[in-house]
This record gives sequence, C-alpha cells and structure tokens, in this order.
Amino acid sequence: MDISTQEMSLTVGEAAARVGLTTYTLRWYEQEGLVAPVGRDSAGRRRYTGPDLDWLLLLTRLRRTGMPVRDMRRYAELARQGDRTLGARRALFEAHRARVLSRMAELEEDLKVLDYKIDIYRRAEEGR
Repeated sequence: MDISTQEMSLTVGEAAARVGLTTYTLRWYEQEGLVAPVGRDSAGRRRYTGPDLDWLLLLTRLRRTGMPVRDMRRYAELARQGDRTLGARRALFEAHRARVLSRMAELEEDLKVLDYKIDIYRRAEEGR
C-alpha cells in the first residue's frame, strides 16, 4: 500500500492522547454535538482521521481560550451548514477574539502585580 495515500485511523484513546484530551472529554464532546459522527471500523469502533484530529485541535484551542461550550456548539452547527454560514462563523470568532484580547490585557496587569511582589520579596531577602 502507498504510504502517501494511506489515511490515518486512530482509536478514541489514540485520538484523545494526540490532541491532549481524556477519552471521557472526547466522548463528552461527541455527546454535546461538538464533533460530527466519526467513522467506524468493521467491528463498530470509532476511528478518527486527520480531519477529525484537526477539528478536535480547533475545539481544544477554542476551549483553552475560554470559549463557552454553547458558542463552540453554535460554531459546530454553523460549520456543518456549509459556506452559507461563513459570515456568522466569522462574527462568532471576532466576538470571541475580542474577549480573548480583553482577558490578555487583564492578565498583563495581573502579571505586573506579580512581578512587583516578587521584586519586593527579592529585595527583602537581600536585606534592602
């Protein structure tokens, strides 16, 4: 078989490990409608492909950036409807991007406070 045309096929556990999820979380994503039905092998076991992993990686990044599950679900619904929802998907991501940028600004301010306190303790330890 030609390796270049062989499609990747991973079990639930392998796919979860590859994208940094637990199998429980991956199955929950499926139950929540975040993941489209995945192909199955002849024994009926789920088999994840490269495009499935790409989708899961996007979901993990959206979640890591704080996107609420309801927005992730909405995005998944829109994506399944095809190109006629491009504007709605862009708007969803733009709104989320604004929230991420706001959170990053808050974290920068929090980091300044931490740096200030670290500096105070370092100087105190040095006897200044």
